[in-house]
Amino acid sequence: QVYLVESGGGLVQAGASLRLSCAASGLNFKIATMAWYRQPPGKQRELVADITSSGSSTYADSAKGRFTVSRNNARNTLYLQMNSLKPEDTAVYYCNTKWRSREFWGRGTQVTVSS
Repeated sequence: QVYLVESGGGLVQAGASLRLSCAASGLNFKIATMAWYRQPPGKQRELVADITSSGSSTYADSAKGRFTVSRNNARNTLYLQMNSLKPEDTAVYYCNTKWRSREFWGRGTQVTVSS
């Protein structure tokens, strides 16, 4: 069974930074593509960024230039560095992966950005 546990969310003011972490277990992390999604209040879940086993990453337009996804394969941990946060970044942030034809989600971590 794959387990994904997010941490690092919180309440911050606009312009601040946060770093989210996702601790993964139950899979060969170093070969897995990992992703961050978010779900703003009242809206659908959306992809924020993903990163392949080789370290290649892609970003949603809303995240480009402000967010950086990274991974530490020795620690089986995925990160999302978020800078210049805006109130519209307020959401529950989820860690995600697809492993052996199944999709796995963490329980999420709340990020709230006040104006």
